[in-house]
Amino acid sequence: MILRRRAYFSDLWQLLRRVTFQRLWNAVKVVLSYFVASLTRRPIHWGRPIAVAVEPTTACNLRCPQCPSGLRSFTRPTGKLDRPFFESLIDQIHRQVLWLTFYFQGEPYLHPDFHDMVAYASRKRLYTATSTNGHFLDDNRARATVESGLCRLIISVDGTTQEVYEQYRVGGRLEKVLAGASCLAEWKRRLRSNTPFIIWQFLVLKPNEYQIPEALRLARRMGADEIRFKTAQIYDYQNGHHLIPVDPRYARYAAGPDGHFYIKAQLKNHCWRMWHSCVITWDGRVVPCCFDKDANHILGHLKDQDMKTIWQGKAYRDFRRRLLLQRKDIDICSNCTEGLKVYTE
Repeated sequence: MILRRRAYFSDLWQLLRRVTFQRLWNAVKVVLSYFVASLTRRPIHWGRPIAVAVEPTTACNLRCPQCPSGLRSFTRPTGKLDRPFFESLIDQIHRQVLWLTFYFQGEPYLHPDFHDMVAYASRKRLYTATSTNGHFLDDNRARATVESGLCRLIISVDGTTQEVYEQYRVGGRLEKVLAGASCLAEWKRRLRSNTPFIIWQFLVLKPNEYQIPEALRLARRMGADEIRFKTAQIYDYQNGHHLIPVDPRYARYAAGPDGHFYIKAQLKNHCWRMWHSCVITWDGRVVPCCFDKDANHILGHLKDQDMKTIWQGKAYRDFRRRLLLQRKDIDICSNCTEGLKVYTE
């Protein structure tokens, strides 16, 4: 829900002003190839990624129960993004890529060079976004965030009282998050900056769904530009789960006639994500999307190959072919929300 319409149009302008002819032409080729591939069931792809997500770090200060970072359950190597590698990556991809997300797993603000990396991408005129649990937005970091040129910041605020908030954000302090969000809004005002566009993200769960009206009022009061009520991914949902909301509008899952739960999204044999975006782990592995949290489907390694070679390479073609023919057999697709309205108002 848009709370500040003027800020929304300013954010849209921030995106549009970064569209160059080269980026636009690349996007046209990607869209056309996606429709051709969907019709022919062949892994046809023209162009390069439109959007890329880069993982600053796998480290996190919280212990959220449905998150690999929070559970410390990764089997892949953990660590933080090397800044020279990041800069060389941006130099390689910035002419075609429009949107850069500084997030995959972990808490981005734990990376010591986070603001410098955002500023580097901003100088390449990329639209930059990130997501944070909000615990590190002290006065200095809030100001640095505004000055870095970050276009969009999502702050997770999953409760309006500490008692409810900590049921999912285990180890978190709501008071600290609210203070940080307020500090960021204040620095935007003091520096007369239109960025970042501040989004409050409320992950709707059974313990907090009754707080939705209060979350909306709190977001308005604290200077957010938008609030999103997001459905939650639950790993072991088949037999029901204490975190699945009662209100079906906010649940990705529904109970079937046999009492078992199923995901409401229809798993069709196509996926826009696999044509327009990719995810890069902190150590340079390219994986299909954000649902491959443990990087089980490595499509290339940017420390051995360039993005063009990986994006048009055999591993990507084979993965796209599998998706077009029998997507249900791909494990990371089994709990995917492609085609489901994830955000509700």
